[in-house]
Amino acid sequence: MELLCETPRAWVELAIDRFDEVLVDHAHCEKKAAASALSLLAAFPSVPGLARAMARLAREESGHLAQVLAFVEKRGLSLGRDLGDPYAQGLQAMVRQPVRERLLDRLLISAAIEARSEERLRLLAAHLRDPELRGFYGRLASAEKGHGELFLRLAARCEGFDARLAEVRGAEAKLVRELPLRAAIH
Repeated sequence: MELLCETPRAWVELAIDRFDEVLVDHAHCEKKAAASALSLLAAFPSVPGLARAMARLAREESGHLAQVLAFVEKRGLSLGRDLGDPYAQGLQAMVRQPVRERLLDRLLISAAIEARSEERLRLLAAHLRDPELRGFYGRLASAEKGHGELFLRLAARCEGFDARLAEVRGAEAKLVRELPLRAAIH
């Protein structure tokens, strides 16, 4: 998904300065991504191709979680409680309740989250000093791009795709511009 605005430079500076916080938040993001894939599988088991795609995605996201947790532990950090993500919560508030609309909305919102995650992971890969972390975040950014494309392919099969895509992209950009910067992935 093409984003309508870029992450502010101030986020990059904050994320690098407070990287330990970002790393812990990143672990929570991967955990929620795996859970979200399983939730989509459970909510829409009859959508052709969705169940298998979400099972594979949940497995991959769980693998990413394990990799991020290894860095968390290596740095002597603990996962702690998830403090929530106002960005994702703002997008989730857009989900309409009729089943057909809910599927489209959940897929598009997942695509938006993956696209923003890809952008921010690429920024981390470009600005972190540690070569191991730079490589790690570069690889994860590429994976996020693939996840976003998967959600868009699935969403494109739904009625009302183009109009709702424009609405989600606009709402996503508005959230990025309006929410306060955090030492977090979103």
